[in-house]
Amino acid sequence: MTKPKPDDRSDNAEKIQNTIGHTLQNMNEAEDFVKAHADEMSSEDKQAIEAKNKRRQESIEGLRAEIKDEAGQE
Repeated sequence: MTKPKPDDRSDNAEKIQNTIGHTLQNMNEAEDFVKAHADEMSSEDKQAIEAKNKRRQESIEGLRAEIKDEAGQE
C-alpha cells in the first residue's frame, strides 16, 4: 500500500497570486478585444464577454480572500 503525499501548502499563496495575475491578464485581453472589434461583434457576444469578466472579477475577490487565509495560517 502506498502512502499519500504529504500536504505541502508552503507555496499556496504564490500559486494563488499567479492565478490572480493570469486572470487579470485575461480580463484585460478580453476588454481590449471588445474595444478593437466592437463594431464587428454582436451585442450578445459583447454581453457574454462582459459576463465572463464579471465572473473573473468575482473569482479574483475570492482568491484574494484565500490569500489572506493562507497568510493567517503561516
